[in-house]
Amino acid sequence: MSSKSLLDTDMMSELLKGKNAVVAARSRDYLREHHRITLASLSVTEVVAGYRQALRTVQLESFRRAIGATEVLSFGVAEAELAGLIIGDLARSGQLIGAIDPLIAAVAITNGLVLVTGNQRHFERIRLLGFDLRLDNWREPVL
Repeated sequence: MSSKSLLDTDMMSELLKGKNAVVAARSRDYLREHHRITLASLSVTEVVAGYRQALRTVQLESFRRAIGATEVLSFGVAEAELAGLIIGDLARSGQLIGAIDPLIAAVAITNGLVLVTGNQRHFERIRLLGFDLRLDNWREPVL
């Protein structure tokens, strides 16, 4: 039995592209057990902005339809407070990461979810600061 997970934006993009067989297989296994993908509302923002910037209207509409079958977690006060702590600690240690990534990490931690990302080394900085962030990478096959 796998833990419930939150997909980072990069992993959601990988799923949408449908080109990585390992990611596709891991997502099928996950869906058999958990029945739907979970995203942070912040990832929705990133994906929509990317498609909008690139003027990829067909992909944007396809993503909007897919959201209906996806659990989308909001960014609330608890997540905002935790993200502030994470950002403050990252800044103090000189290890800043992307602006939205600490917010997505806070959503995963607050909801007790594993963060599925291809940027594990990036998010590992948060774990090394003592935050309880669990990570997985669907690009790596399960052994």
